[in-house]
Amino acid sequence: MEKKMLLFLLIIFLIFVSYGYAKTDEPLSLKEMVVTASRYKESKKELATNVTIITEDEIKASTAKDLGELLAEMGIGHIHMYPGALTSVGIRGFRTETHGNDLMGHVLILLDGRRAGTGNVAKILTKNIERIEIIRGPGAVQYGSAGMGGVINVITKKGKGKPHFFAEGTLGSFDYDDFTLGADGKIKNFDFSLAYFKATRDDYDTAEGERYYNTDYKKQNYSINLGYEFFPNNRIGVIYTKYDADKIGSPGYLTQNDLDDYKNSSLSSADVIYTGGIPSLDLFWKVRYFEGDDIDEWHDPVASNPDFWDDGIPSKRKTEHKGAQAQISLDKDLFFVNVGSDWVYYKVETTWAPHQTYYKDPAFFMLAKLRLLNKKLIISGGARYDKYKVEVGKGEGKDKEKNHICPSIGMSYLLTDNIKIRANYAHAYRMPSAKELAADYVVWGTRYKGNHDLDPERSWTAEGGIDLYFDFAEASLTYFYTHFKDKIESQSSGGVSTWVNKGEAKIDGVEFNFSLDVGKLLELDYKIKPYGNIVYLFSREDEEEDKDLKYVDKFDASWGIFVAKEDSFCANLNFSYTGNQWIEDWEKGWPPPVIKRGGFMVADFSISTKILKTKFGKLTLKGEVKNLFDRNYSYVKGYPMPGRTFFIGLRYDY
Repeated sequence: MEKKMLLFLLIIFLIFVSYGYAKTDEPLSLKEMVVTASRYKESKKELATNVTIITEDEIKASTAKDLGELLAEMGIGHIHMYPGALTSVGIRGFRTETHGNDLMGHVLILLDGRRAGTGNVAKILTKNIERIEIIRGPGAVQYGSAGMGGVINVITKKGKGKPHFFAEGTLGSFDYDDFTLGADGKIKNFDFSLAYFKATRDDYDTAEGERYYNTDYKKQNYSINLGYEFFPNNRIGVIYTKYDADKIGSPGYLTQNDLDDYKNSSLSSADVIYTGGIPSLDLFWKVRYFEGDDIDEWHDPVASNPDFWDDGIPSKRKTEHKGAQAQISLDKDLFFVNVGSDWVYYKVETTWAPHQTYYKDPAFFMLAKLRLLNKKLIISGGARYDKYKVEVGKGEGKDKEKNHICPSIGMSYLLTDNIKIRANYAHAYRMPSAKELAADYVVWGTRYKGNHDLDPERSWTAEGGIDLYFDFAEASLTYFYTHFKDKIESQSSGGVSTWVNKGEAKIDGVEFNFSLDVGKLLELDYKIKPYGNIVYLFSREDEEEDKDLKYVDKFDASWGIFVAKEDSFCANLNFSYTGNQWIEDWEKGWPPPVIKRGGFMVADFSISTKILKTKFGKLTLKGEVKNLFDRNYSYVKGYPMPGRTFFIGLRYDY
């Protein structure tokens, strides 16, 4: 199936090339602006990297209830999803840390351009989101540690236009219900966008009809984005987000389900941002201060692990983070320069050792580009200097301080107004975590002992690609090669487990995506848009052990068709395929055997139609089906996902 799908999508790409030379419509997509790649708005035609954009319309048409489900639908990469609102995401063989620790991940999650403070993408809901920008490949030059496989930037909606209000409610299988209130708009110089979302669900059934107990949840989310333009092109804004969930079911494997465990979980943050500029001088700047916390509290009432948890006392991790950003950009006709500094401070408190740790990272960066040959050739590059420090406790003598420099260089060239080729080379790194440096605790009879001599993990990635943009369609093909060294891995001997820099790895593959608006091509009133996205790895090799890397999918894909007519009707049928991977089968005990998990496909369908429109507003009826064909599947072995699930809802807009 994988080879057939790859061949099919490559044929589509060649059709786009040949048809594009015969029909040269205005390349509207080339003008689309993105902000993640250079931390400043820029046209897609100038990008040397592969950037995926998930638009607001795509988010609305999705059946996803949080960012993790959305990225799984889109086939972005490997998804590690548990019941109980815990999801990590992978890009190009790297991923966020399984249990959500921002500092231990290899894919970086951003909220409005700064570190989100978590790697658990299930904590980020999709209400009040304008768009999501995804850098596939290193983002360390722009954002620092952990941006090895990619960067996912979730951008909050800003109010604009006439004030608008909406209310929405949904009912679904397994006693699911949700409720959303929101408003956005602009009144003179004041803009606002806000949303409140609350959802509950009971225990669910698997596709095989077995009730999976202790998978219920109750969660809510607030999102507020306020701004005031006190002078032309000068805006001060405040962004506040909060995710809160109490007593989320935290089950064990279905075959060994623990009915008593539960988790309390939250993520909150506040930003104050000043953006300004003097357009006549092509000079722009941004200053930001932010702070927040990420809290997880695991309750195990029966004390199944008395060496680690005392009976009735929860295990807890609280990560406080704060930081500041400052940058100034000069965007002239023939060149662009963006220079600035970041400062990030983390305080991590846990009920296990080390109990309290601190992470400090002042950094400086410069990003630049030259526009040559009548702006057809864009040469881009950048460098970042970080001086991070990990402090363990107070006066324990286990601190770690390190300087790190990351460079990047890229090129994009417009062969025609519709076809662009590009190449990029970049470094990335991940610093050792406090646990890996100084842990000292016992779990299930094994002592976990840190290694103070660890070096940061490092990688370099080279990639090249071609992008096609037409009024009715677009497609992109990218080849990438990543070399990963000083990999931090656990190593056990004599009942003691520690961490070491061990060996190297290489990952290479292709990424391909396309979309075709048949409705626009045939000049129809409807948008009829088939689309597809694929990631195929030629190699995922652990060179030290001469084996495939664990938890890295060979093949991921999503495809489907989107149909819409202005604001009166839309429908989306989406298929997502997750490929095979080598995994550790913890369900079998310790030490876990390594087995090959097979691939699976899931289909989701959504439809909405306007049923009433008056001067008092518009009423829309929505329906959704997740896991349309009732497939039995799991992203993590032993934790099956829900069977076929139905939703129906109403939305009121005024």
